[in-house]
Amino acid sequence: MEKFNILTGVAAPLNMVNVDTDMIIPKQYLKTIKRTGLKEGLFAELRQDENGNSKNFVLDQPPYQNAKILIAGDNFGCGSSREHAPWALLDFGIRCVIAPNFADIFYNNCFKNGILPIRLPQEQIDQLMDDAGKGANATMTIDLEAQEVTRPDGEKIAFELDSHRKHCLLNGLDDIGLTLQKKDKIDSFEAKRKQTQPWL
Repeated sequence: MEKFNILTGVAAPLNMVNVDTDMIIPKQYLKTIKRTGLKEGLFAELRQDENGNSKNFVLDQPPYQNAKILIAGDNFGCGSSREHAPWALLDFGIRCVIAPNFADIFYNNCFKNGILPIRLPQEQIDQLMDDAGKGANATMTIDLEAQEVTRPDGEKIAFELDSHRKHCLLNGLDDIGLTLQKKDKIDSFEAKRKQTQPWL
């Protein structure tokens, strides 16, 4: 998993509440277990009509086609537990989602895939949403170590984050990475078990 330290990029505004995982990545894109190629399905039903015509969705607009940050409404990522949702965001290039609140499973899945979900009060979300509406001038910086969001005007907004999750993102550790940190102990246990219990 890619390490997350400082992220600077354009922030896209998605001023919608209760954006569920089916909106993020519709069910027809769940046939793959690959984490690549899913950006085409990201918000597919919001981006195109049934004939494939563009609906001029925010992520298809020139200022936001390379957005790295998404400013969203309350209860982002609700609905089913599909891990394809953070995969699709990551494949598009979004490494940080800022919202008042997230559905628990989506929130946890973000950390396991190298995306930083930041919870902020609605008043600050409103400010960031206004900032994001400035198009190409909507560049923000996320400093994970300092736990700060820097707005386009330079103002810094602090955010809270569990220390273990922060450690994992800073060091690029998913569940497998955490396990491999104890590889020496695992190898030692396996070697000892083979000697004492060779029938297993």
